Amino acid sequence: MKLDRLIWGILLLFIGGVLLLENFGVINFYWRNVWHFWPVFLIIAGVNILFNRNNSQMGHIISIAVLVVTLSFLFYKGQQPPERNSWWGNKMKDNVDITIDDDDDNDNDDRDTAFNQLKLSEPLVAADTAKKTVLNISGGGISFNLDGETSELIHADVKKKHGDFSLTKQVTDTATLLTFKMQDKKNKWNFGDGGNDVDFKLNKAPNWDIIMKLGAGEADFDFAPYKVRTFRFEGGAAALDIKMGDLLPIADVIVKSGVADIKIKVPTNSGCRIKTKTGLSAKDFDGFDKISDGVYETSNYKSSTKKIFINLDGGLSNFEVQRY
Repeated sequence: MKLDRLIWGILLLFIGGVLLLENFGVINFYWRNVWHFWPVFLIIAGVNILFNRNNSQMGHIISIAVLVVTLSFLFYKGQQPPERNSWWGNKMKDNVDITIDDDDDNDNDDRDTAFNQLKLSEPLVAADTAKKTVLNISGGGISFNLDGETSELIHADVKKKHGDFSLTKQVTDTATLLTFKMQDKKNKWNFGDGGNDVDFKLNKAPNWDIIMKLGAGEADFDFAPYKVRTFRFEGGAAALDIKMGDLLPIADVIVKSGVADIKIKVPTNSGCRIKTKTGLSAKDFDGFDKISDGVYETSNYKSSTKKIFINLDGGLSNFEVQRY
């Protein structure tokens, strides 16, 4: 057996075994504890290259031993209760209180006086409800949350530890374009020093297209009360939990991920089709029938007047789609 196949087999057995033990309640595994150890896989790849130039049996043994020791360490760390207030942020000590005094009256850059907070918003105008609204989100090392509605078009409460955040608006003949962006190349992939939290509030009137690029972090969005036509997600090492609604006749969910934990909830009265290109990823599509290789549908897919199309493309991820 080739070494690369053996290594992938061990990795899949590890991930599948952990997920199975967690599902049966045997262990409590906190994936957030192991994400920031991702460089160990680079070390494993380096060991594999160094010790297997001549395809020697001793090199194979060393590579497998390093992998087993590493996975054992991750298994131990994953069962320890997390000491962080988010996936990527360090635990905030009770005696930390950062104060900022800024008298700027601009609504798009209003800084509070505690915890380095920033408020960003764009007002709602009548034209916004007559055309689609596109929200582009990009950043890394951030925990995103959808925290209810607002009378404005969009409002964002940012609790930041590092980086510069901006919210801009551009209006065309057919769409309103919003761009929420974090600019911090130095810390974009810094898993152990996060601490940025963003709570969005959206207006329920417009039709939303949401495009999200997340280098590393987590996002928890309940779209059920909103008219979300398209949600597109591209993520590296990320955790995504979204809930779709049935306010529109058609909705699209497109997910491309590297190493991620993806959970999607869809309403039972909407017909849903899933197309997958998931490689070594784990899949759990409860309530779906397998139609062909990589294609799954709900029993009411053809008869329902409302449909949700889901496309999943992932390397080594966990994909779950549930009906509610």
